[in-house]
Formats: sequence, C-alpha cells, structure tokens
Amino acid sequence: MPAYQAAQLHSLFQDAFNRADGAAIAALYEEDAVLVVDGAEVRGRDAIRASYEESFERNARMTLVTRAVFEGPDGLAVLHGAWVVSPVGEGLTTRGLSTEVVRRQADGHWLFVIDNPFTPTGRAGILEA
Repeated sequence: MPAYQAAQLHSLFQDAFNRADGAAIAALYEEDAVLVVDGAEVRGRDAIRASYEESFERNARMTLVTRAVFEGPDGLAVLHGAWVVSPVGEGLTTRGLSTEVVRRQADGHWLFVIDNPFTPTGRAGILEA
C-alpha cells in the first residue's frame, strides 16, 4: 500500500519492520535513496534492503511515532519520528529520533530520499558565535 500522506511512511515502515520484510521496507525508498548507518551512507534500494535484513537477525519489534511533518515546496517534506526497537525475548532495547527527507512521486505517493535513524541531539557540535 503506498503512502499518500508523508506521515504514512512511518506506519508502513513499522509494519514492514515488524514482519521482517526487507523488500517491503526497500519499496518505501527511492531507487537512489540514502540510509545513514553508523555514520556511513548506504545508497540504493538493494543496499538498504540488505542492511535491514541484517538487522532482522535481532528478532525485535519496532514502535515508531511520527513527531513532526514539515512539507515544503516542490513535493519535499521532512519527517521526525521517535522509535523504539525492543527484542523479542532477551537483548537490548534501542531507541532514537529519526529525521527523513521524503519526496512526493509523480502519482502522488511519498518515498524516503534520505533516512537518518539517529538524529543528533543536544548542543554537541554546534558552533558558538
């Protein structure tokens, strides 16, 4: 099911993640999209799919809540989400804030262009005037 509102990408992503469906997750990204993993770029649907399929080995469930959507001109938007990935059974729970750039496609549905699941927080790295 395509996302005809930008924020729907988050619910579609959560559902695909919880089914451990790498193909469904990859389909939410543009062909040359970028996913940031450990500070490095993972570029393209195939590489993004492979990256998520590796993460499914943790056997975890995700909760993803959209915190903000900012739509700009020319069919671009920025999404912010809060997520928690909890193991089924034993293991560490991971949480974070995500920032994604998304683009409306010609038929009206939205896809991820840039996805950074670990948005920097705090003032670290901000230059003082």
